Amino acid sequence: MSLRDIVGPMKRTPLYQAHLELDARMVGFSGWEMPLQYPTGINEEHLAVRQGVGVFDVSHMGELSITGPGAVEFLRFAALNDAGRLRPARAQYSMLPNDRGGLVDDVYIYRLGEGDFFMVCNAGGRDEVVRHLVRLATEYDCEVVDRSEEWALLALQGPGSAVLLERQASTDLTDLRKNGLRDLELFGRPVRLARTGYTGEDGFEIFMQASDVEAVWRGITGAGATPCGLGARDTLRLEAGYALFGSDLTAQTNPLCTPFKWVVKDKDFYGRERIWGAACARKLVGLKLNQRGVARHGYRLYQGQQEIGEISSGTISPVTREGIAMGWLERQFATPGQAISVEIRGQKVPATVVELPFIEG
Repeated sequence: MSLRDIVGPMKRTPLYQAHLELDARMVGFSGWEMPLQYPTGINEEHLAVRQGVGVFDVSHMGELSITGPGAVEFLRFAALNDAGRLRPARAQYSMLPNDRGGLVDDVYIYRLGEGDFFMVCNAGGRDEVVRHLVRLATEYDCEVVDRSEEWALLALQGPGSAVLLERQASTDLTDLRKNGLRDLELFGRPVRLARTGYTGEDGFEIFMQASDVEAVWRGITGAGATPCGLGARDTLRLEAGYALFGSDLTAQTNPLCTPFKWVVKDKDFYGRERIWGAACARKLVGLKLNQRGVARHGYRLYQGQQEIGEISSGTISPVTREGIAMGWLERQFATPGQAISVEIRGQKVPATVVELPFIEG
């Protein structure tokens, strides 16, 4: 009996066959069978996004609608950023706190109208996010509905992304600023375009009905966008200094102990008493290795012979060719310029605490 027989088959996005046609290497990720990379390889996909334009199938992500007269008040309480500051057709990065001083997930919140929002959450935590928000919403005049099965999502990323879309959609996107939204038609299909992404480059996330995604994917790749998998998505987000929930951020993470504390607005929010004012015994920092090596998740950090933390995620930057990582360090060592070491296969490799991001977008 295989593991799949025990846990059931993995989910597949509507583009599963399209990925197979491109000889993608498929892997299991958060219960989904997803492309890790295509034959060009992770480094080439990464550089395509940094230098041109790449497209990712991220239809495994969760999409929720939050609607009703109490939607603003509800999201101000349920999320750390302030959805009340969002104007219609605008979006913001945020996090959902739990009641233990940590996080349920990190999310993006989009405002469509006065009492009309939708939220994108991570695939692995989708069911928990839905249960959590539905439970909290009972105290507010709003409704939370999981729309994930109805929607598909592509991320078109890179300095050439706006030019590609303008040519194909026959529209001027210069006035669509970062975190802006617009509905339009693309390859004959209605889509919702958001100038958002998780690579550190200019780019767009394209929402559409699941039945339309194959036509849009084939149109975008046919127009010259490089298909990119989860491997490049991970190296790109780490270079850009963005966190990965489940590795850098967890249910135990106090966001005020991270470089993303700007998300936490001074207002009433769920679990505030456990987050606000809590001491940070450890902090999440950026790290650069001073000699070649890859600092993997869970590798230990040292000051001399003293263990002082651990790596949360790491890779070799395809742009700088340096070893880069995020890690949790005891507070007294979490200062930029601090020299430490990472234990890699029994050897202590010198590293330095640095400010994020590792490269400027």
